[in-house]
Amino acid sequence: MKSSQRFSKLTMRLNETVRASFQEYRLFWIFTLLLWTKTYIVYQFFFNIPIENTAQAFILLISPISSTLFLFAFSFFFKGSKQKWVLYTLYAFASFILFADAVYYREFTDYLTMPVILQPSNMETLSTSFTSLLEWKDLIILGDVLVLPFLLWKVNTRQNAASHRRALVTFVAAVAVFLFNLSLAETERPELLTRSFDRELLVKNIGTFNFHVYDAMLQTKTSAQKAMADGSELAEIEQFTRQNYAAPNPDLFGKYKGKNVIVVSFESAQNFTHNMKASNGEYITPNLNKLIEESHYWPNYYHTVGQGKTSDAEFALDNSLYGLPRGAVYFTNADNEYQALPELIKDDNYYSTVFHANNKSFWNRDHMYKNVGVDEFFDEKSYDLGNPEDMTEWGLLDDSFFEQSIPMLEELPQPFYAKFITLTNHFPYTMPSEEYELVPKFETNSTTLNNFPQALAYQDYALGLFIDELKANGMWDDTIFVVYGDHYGISTNHNAAMADLLGKEELTPYDVAKLQQVPFAIHLPGQENGQVHETVGSHIDMKPTILHLLGIDTSDLVGFGNDLFSEERNSRAIFRDGTVVTDEYVWTQSLCYDAETGEAVEDASLCGPISEEAENILQMNDDLIYSDLLRFKEQSDNK
Repeated sequence: MKSSQRFSKLTMRLNETVRASFQEYRLFWIFTLLLWTKTYIVYQFFFNIPIENTAQAFILLISPISSTLFLFAFSFFFKGSKQKWVLYTLYAFASFILFADAVYYREFTDYLTMPVILQPSNMETLSTSFTSLLEWKDLIILGDVLVLPFLLWKVNTRQNAASHRRALVTFVAAVAVFLFNLSLAETERPELLTRSFDRELLVKNIGTFNFHVYDAMLQTKTSAQKAMADGSELAEIEQFTRQNYAAPNPDLFGKYKGKNVIVVSFESAQNFTHNMKASNGEYITPNLNKLIEESHYWPNYYHTVGQGKTSDAEFALDNSLYGLPRGAVYFTNADNEYQALPELIKDDNYYSTVFHANNKSFWNRDHMYKNVGVDEFFDEKSYDLGNPEDMTEWGLLDDSFFEQSIPMLEELPQPFYAKFITLTNHFPYTMPSEEYELVPKFETNSTTLNNFPQALAYQDYALGLFIDELKANGMWDDTIFVVYGDHYGISTNHNAAMADLLGKEELTPYDVAKLQQVPFAIHLPGQENGQVHETVGSHIDMKPTILHLLGIDTSDLVGFGNDLFSEERNSRAIFRDGTVVTDEYVWTQSLCYDAETGEAVEDASLCGPISEEAENILQMNDDLIYSDLLRFKEQSDNK
């Protein structure tokens, strides 16, 4: 009887305390509930966060609480009218973070990180595409921020007192909730905070605001990592890369020594359009299809990019290394020491250059190119951009780009290594006018996907003209010609429309992984008949493949790729999010699939070895870059 009375009294006291707290600090609680609700709405309707069980659903629900309490606790340091405006300012700040995350996710299916935010030189070029990403539902995030000042103006808060004690209690409560949240998350995903390359897992388990705090801490840590490195870590990485070295095909090694090399970055191209016809019966990429028929072609070839997108693909091409889990190497570590392809081929008297009709500072290219040994960079100032009405939102159309590049290419010292970065097939994939629309649009519920074939078809048309010009001026038969898709064109935000286009009810994680296949073809001088190679490859395999064709030994180089022509190579592709594709299995989103059938494997442990090795490789890659470890190899080689 006494115990029940005690419980009843405690319950009454708790109710009174809560009621009194709400009466005295009602604005604090209103803003807390508003931000919590808004954040959860963004999780559900703006992000595509997979929920596999009740525990994960509960974690997602409570994850905004700790950061919300912590943020608004600062309001208790103020009193009266100042307190309500501090609450509003903090609320508006948090809402803008959610808005930025939602818009960024809409295009990249990813979350903003500090390195991306610290890339202001890209903002001007991105501004037009940004407006294309806006949707009416964004008012859910920002609408109340516009209305609240008018409501708050009428709220009387003169009696609200500053309370350092209340602030401290709220901070402690926020930490307690976060630790509870983290303990549940660690139960669902052990070693969660060591998997910083998988941002979806982090956001799903600790919330977007806590993720941003953690990301800022990582930024501080990685900035200090380079200063603290002593080079001892390099020996382990060198040992691994030597053990995984694949000897070149003896029939091809050095066979094309002294030949020119042209590499075309085929913007946003994906393999699902290979040999696909538009609704008018025309092939979307007839010129790429023809090139593939006359070249070496890898249908199971994947991009490996992270947030650096096209620049990450370039980085992998020249260095046989992966981009970083956060931001772009071209920005964060452009001053590092690298064993880059343009610099390595200088010993064989190669002249290296890049053609790109865009701002030279976009992705910090001008700085990075100088560091890796590029001799000349033809940026937008080298081109006549013509009438703005004949340009895409990203710049010069590819046919004009190639046409104007040919005279510059013909003047280069030979042999040369020339990289061409195309622009036309870029989000939002709209063409300047109907005269540039070579094929009909797709017919799905996604405007982005519907536009895609028209921009891709025009890029393909330009590629055909470029090849014809190379044949006409005699360069074709003296050139190793490489085409690669730099990254996906259609993000997972359009999965429902993509499933409709491909005739599927829905896309599984396996399907999403396979859709990351991008075109990759190598046409060798004198080659007439094509050859299909079924092994799995990715961007990091381009560098050793090209160097071996030129007769340059790579056995002492540090890199994670293998020669695609080698019979000893590792047939695999590792994505930046930890997904792994091999001949046998596909490991993605913590699920194991049979690579051939696409069916989930009951015993997921079969993917354990490839998953663990992938995590190890990505960690070595990141250590190598963050700590600038190759500078120590340079120092030892010069002794």
